[in-house]
Amino acid sequence: MSDPIRVLLADDHTVLRAGLRALLDREPDMRVVGEAATGEEAVERVEELRPDVVVMDLSMPGGGGLEATRRASALGYGTRVLVLTVHAEEEYLIPVLEAGGSGYVTKTSADEDLTQAIRTVARGDVFLYPSAATLLLRGFTAKGEKGRDPVERLTDREREVLGLTVEGFSSSEIGRKLFISPKTVDTYRARIMEKLDLHHRSELVRFALQTGLLKAE
Repeated sequence: MSDPIRVLLADDHTVLRAGLRALLDREPDMRVVGEAATGEEAVERVEELRPDVVVMDLSMPGGGGLEATRRASALGYGTRVLVLTVHAEEEYLIPVLEAGGSGYVTKTSADEDLTQAIRTVARGDVFLYPSAATLLLRGFTAKGEKGRDPVERLTDREREVLGLTVEGFSSSEIGRKLFISPKTVDTYRARIMEKLDLHHRSELVRFALQTGLLKAE
């Protein structure tokens, strides 16, 4: 068996952390390695424990979850940050991605979606609800952001890989769809990120929204 996904829980509500821990303790491929009650403490725990995934509440004392997400992502340990929030508006989603977050789960559906989301971000993908693409697209459109030129640097196959990646498909799933190996998919993805000067999977999502490769349903 592969090593379990090491998870840090960051939320200022003790009862909620206990509930999340109980939920994750039932999963054989996950292990809660620590908890934090403030944004500052969350960053300290990331430095100390170097978890695979942080489940981060946005509304915390000590700098808040958004600033903690930014700082944790900047440490360079490869820790993925999954934001837990009661908000689903684009005013929160865009800053989360810009801060280096790998997606979000709403607190109202955490019991259904959290474990799937943790597995998704742990393997390097982005977890977003289907409605989030529409919200994010509106946000970028409202800002009047442009930038179709970078797309011209990508080959047709690279565009296919990019499109499927930001839709949430894994390397194995993309490989089956395009009749190539997962390793080849990873090679294409690395080439895409190099061409576009991107460093995180969440940046691929933003790029696809900005350029129209990912469209609202």
